[in-house]
Amino acid sequence: MLKCKNISFQYNRSTWLFRNVNFALERGEIVGMFGKSGSGKTTLAKIMANYLSPAEGEVIIDGEKSVFPKVYPVQLIWQHPEQAINPKWKLSETIEEVEELDKEIIDILGIKREWFNRRPHELSGGELQRFCIARAFHPDTRYIIADEITSMFDAITQAQIWHALIRLVKERNIGVLAISHHISLLERISDRIIDFNQLKSCPM
Repeated sequence: MLKCKNISFQYNRSTWLFRNVNFALERGEIVGMFGKSGSGKTTLAKIMANYLSPAEGEVIIDGEKSVFPKVYPVQLIWQHPEQAINPKWKLSETIEEVEELDKEIIDILGIKREWFNRRPHELSGGELQRFCIARAFHPDTRYIIADEITSMFDAITQAQIWHALIRLVKERNIGVLAISHHISLLERISDRIIDFNQLKSCPM
């Protein structure tokens, strides 16, 4: 279980973005989260994935609080794939960041072999996002946070990406926190849905 316990965050010493956020995510379940823009959802995602440290509280991963020496078991997939990939690398180099990547993941995500020799600017956003999703499936990954990962795509691309992602996480017993403004999408993909603004005890 991935637990946020009394998580609080402030960007400076006088303004709290949110305080005392508590919730839990089980392995194998998909939890949808929605909330107002600027409320702190992405900041919480970064804390859970160890990109930021909370001002108060802690993240507990399957009962562990210690630092993980290798790959962090919570992987964050960003909204804008072009910002998460080195623009100078070929896509083959990007995917090589993942040790022991199951080749089946490449096929399920619909990644074509000819894309590997291209650089990010030569692919569409939907094609790039497939690489970002594949990169999240390290053998040590236990939880994935998907932060608005299909909001910039058309309905067909959204459906393709989520269909593949759901199949992979269910097969591998990975918990997913899906963050989105689109309630209709969350209703289709989630086991349960959380309103982030109801978790907060501090307004903007």
